[in-house]
Amino acid sequence: MGPAAAELSSRQAEIAAAARALLEDGGPEALTMRAVAARLGIQAPSLYKHVEDKDALEALVIADAFRAWGIELHAAMEVLPRRAGPRRKLRVLSEVYRSWALAHPHLYRLLTGGPLPRDRLPEGLEAWAAEPVVTATGSADLARATWAFAHGMTILELDGRFPQLADLDAAWDAGIDALAGRARAAVSHAS
Repeated sequence: MGPAAAELSSRQAEIAAAARALLEDGGPEALTMRAVAARLGIQAPSLYKHVEDKDALEALVIADAFRAWGIELHAAMEVLPRRAGPRRKLRVLSEVYRSWALAHPHLYRLLTGGPLPRDRLPEGLEAWAAEPVVTATGSADLARATWAFAHGMTILELDGRFPQLADLDAAWDAGIDALAGRARAAVSHAS
């Protein structure tokens, strides 16, 4: 599983799980050091022995989210036939991306909003999580464009910014078709 298996102490894993549950249940306002400590049944000062501050706590949750998301993206790629083309790969990955984000909106916002605390994440975790998209598109630049498209569509959907009668599935299809065309060219060029 590569960097996704980066070691956390058992207490850090408990802290990350408690923090994630608070975030998912109550949104960003619920994610406080005091609330995490209470959820774990400890005093807040004890929590600081394992996590230095709220930024470090959020980084633990972000790393946990990258692991969970990456596992789903990698699993989606593993079930595809070896000869699946870029469109099929991107279709499957976009479905995983969208469904994961819609199922975990607060976690998604923490993971994708604001600067990413790369210096606090396990080395290689971000690249490992993105690997399926890079593989599907054949290029890091096209993978970034794909991520930007998927994020834009997802955050607009989460924020209720599309018109009520908008056919979002058709919009996703149009974007995937355009990106897949570029990906086919990139994969052909690399061969």
